[in-house]
Amino acid sequence: MERAGPDHKQVVQHEFSQQAPQYAANPLISDPARIARLVRAVSPAPTARVLEVATGPGHVALGFAAVCREVVGIDLTAAPLALAERLRQERGLANARFALGDAEATGFADGAFDVVVCRYAFHHFADPPAVLREMTRVCRAGGTVALEDLVVSEQPARAAYQNRFEHLRDPSHTRAYPLSELLALLTANGLELEAVYSDALTQEVERWLANAHTLPERAAEARALIERDAREDLSGARPYRADGRLWFVQRTAALVGRKLAAPA
Repeated sequence: MERAGPDHKQVVQHEFSQQAPQYAANPLISDPARIARLVRAVSPAPTARVLEVATGPGHVALGFAAVCREVVGIDLTAAPLALAERLRQERGLANARFALGDAEATGFADGAFDVVVCRYAFHHFADPPAVLREMTRVCRAGGTVALEDLVVSEQPARAAYQNRFEHLRDPSHTRAYPLSELLALLTANGLELEAVYSDALTQEVERWLANAHTLPERAAEARALIERDAREDLSGARPYRADGRLWFVQRTAALVGRKLAAPA
């Protein structure tokens, strides 16, 4: 898989400018039950101030806005933020706002938020550890940092196989982590694990490719890798055919951590 270079943020902006409408409308992304499960796992106080980094079309931010005092959603790309603002207005939520922002350097003060959350974006970051450090920095001591993302096999070769076809589909995909690495990142940032749960997203391959506007030659290579995976069980994504169509499963995990006070 190609490494994320210094211009990776431009790749992200390009991809999510063109994918924004499909991404926002994707029921796997907008599913209220999945969002409610994350909100329940975080269990924010009604007075909480919440930051969502890489908010995209704002579904998660608005889920928190329904139960919290104030929510800010930031994203690197303008197109999904416009959709988030439209959705906010449709729902009549005055306690949420959206702005352009970089997950690695948000510009907010230390400890400015009670809750900091990121969902389905970690695998798009060029430097995920830097993003988690920034999320932790802007969370107050005793506050909550929550992360939900794709997870891949704990076996390196199998993880690399899935990351390869994910990257072919969407060049902004850098690397999905195995769960053990996400847990280690939380620990390294002084976060006490409070909750973890797993889930799965079942993807129909042709729709998955179309939603990302994958170039034909890249789509053909990704499709061939998934078809081989269906025959040989190479990644853990467990591709299968049903109703004449090819499907596979993206495993996900949500981790909720409490920020420990710095030692005296």
